[in-house]
Amino acid sequence: MNAADAQAARESGFLQIRGLLKRFGGITAVNALDMTVRDGDVHGLIGPNGSGKTTTLNIISGLYRVDGGSITFDGTELVGRPAHAIARLGVARTFQNIRLFAQLGALENVMIGRHVRTRVGFLGAMLPFGAPAREERATREYAYDLLTFVGLERMAGKVARSLPYGDQRRLEIARALASEPRLLLLDEPAAGMNPTETDALVTLLRRIRDRGTTLLLIEHDMNLVMTVCDRITVLNFGQHIAEGTAAEIARNPDVITAYLGGAIDAA
Repeated sequence: MNAADAQAARESGFLQIRGLLKRFGGITAVNALDMTVRDGDVHGLIGPNGSGKTTTLNIISGLYRVDGGSITFDGTELVGRPAHAIARLGVARTFQNIRLFAQLGALENVMIGRHVRTRVGFLGAMLPFGAPAREERATREYAYDLLTFVGLERMAGKVARSLPYGDQRRLEIARALASEPRLLLLDEPAAGMNPTETDALVTLLRRIRDRGTTLLLIEHDMNLVMTVCDRITVLNFGQHIAEGTAAEIARNPDVITAYLGGAIDAA
C-alpha cells in the first residue's frame, strides 16, 4: 500500500458508527448517531452530562444491545457480538468508575487483563510445568513491561486499593493495554486527577497512540481534550451536533451554546 492508499484507508474510518439508536424505556439515550474514528487518532467524545457518551462506549464494547444502527470496526460488524468477542477483535476499555480487583496486586490486575490473549484454560493454569508455566511467566513479564510503560513498575507488588487515585487510573489503563487493543475506549480517565497527574496522563495518551493504538476518549477536562485529541465529536441529547478538529470545535456556535458556555483556546 502506497502513502496515498494508506491515507485514504485512514480517512475512510477505522471505527464507523451509522444510525446508532439506544432507548431505555421511553428515553432515547443515543439517537441516530453517525461518527467516524480514524485509525491512529486520539478522538474525543464530549457533551453535557446525559448526552449519551458513556452509553455509546457501552454499546461499542458490547455491554449494551442496540435498538438500531451499525458499528463496524476495521470492516467487522460489532453489533450483536458479546463483549468478550469484541475484546478479542481488539477493543478494550476503561470505566468512569475505576473497576480494579482491589484486593489483588497491581501486577496481578494487569495479568488478568491479558486473559483474552492466553491459550491455557483454568485447569491448565494450575499446572506448575510445561506450556502453562511458560505462558504464566510470559504473561507476568508482559504485565510488568506494561506497568513500566505507565510508570508503575515500583508498585507491582502493591495491593491495588492502596495505590493513590491517579495511579489506580493508570493501572486500569495498563490492564486494558494487556489485551493488545487496536482501539482503546477511555471513559473520563482524568476524573479526580490533580493538574500534575493530568499532565502525565496527556503524555501517556500520546505514547499509547504512538504505539499504534487508536483512542476514543470521553473527558470533561476540556484543556486535556483540546490538547491531545486529533478530532472531536460532540453529542447533545444523544445526537451528533458537531465534529472536527479542536480549533473547529472550540469556535462552533452550536457547541458553545450546548456545552462549552464560551469560546476556549485550542492547543
